Amino acid sequence: MTKGQQRRVLLKLSGEAFADPTVGYGIDPLTVVRVAEEIAQGVSDGTETAIVVGGGNIFRGVSSAAKGMDPASADYMGMLATVINALALRDALEKQGVDTRVQSAITMQELAEPYIRLRAMRHLEKGRVVIFAAGTGNPFFTTDTTAALRAIEMDADALLKASKVDGIYDSDPATNPKAERIADLSYMDFIARELRVMDTTAVTMCKEHGVPIVVFDMTQPGNILRAVRGDEIGTIVH
Repeated sequence: MTKGQQRRVLLKLSGEAFADPTVGYGIDPLTVVRVAEEIAQGVSDGTETAIVVGGGNIFRGVSSAAKGMDPASADYMGMLATVINALALRDALEKQGVDTRVQSAITMQELAEPYIRLRAMRHLEKGRVVIFAAGTGNPFFTTDTTAALRAIEMDADALLKASKVDGIYDSDPATNPKAERIADLSYMDFIARELRVMDTTAVTMCKEHGVPIVVFDMTQPGNILRAVRGDEIGTIVH
């Protein structure tokens, strides 16, 4: 994928994008500001940007409270955590001068708009960033699956998955120092290899609708901007 090809993108940010690096959870204001600055630059360059946020940075901090809970209730707690992250990112983007809307799959009208597909697309057409919170609104679905769903619904040119590694490897680089990065991968190869970077449901949905997935390292300053612009970065699954 080369620069200039992307017009509308869906950026998937995990809770790690917001976490305090010293403890691994919570919200680190400096990290959120850096992420917002790079997104804002991409928007100013003309890329329509939608975002799906995770909530692991908050949910991990209270995960002990969820032990033994009904799984659906625990998932709803995770959804609420994504709303907190979405509001933090909206605040940071607004301070960068970017008009931003949060749409929640769980109705909470005092904090966010309800998710309405055509309204979200209209926001994007007007140059606004749209942050999708609360997952799909249903338990048992990951935020990766939410990202795939919203990318398809928004008719995005690509799904950009921000991670802590610079792409997809043939084995876990954390445990295998000889692991090799794969620059280009087919959907079927991803599924057949049972790679764990993204859940299979999300990849299958992208395959069925022809949405390429770009996996890249968001911890390196400037990489979010490069991904949003459409520069060659990380691993592309298509």
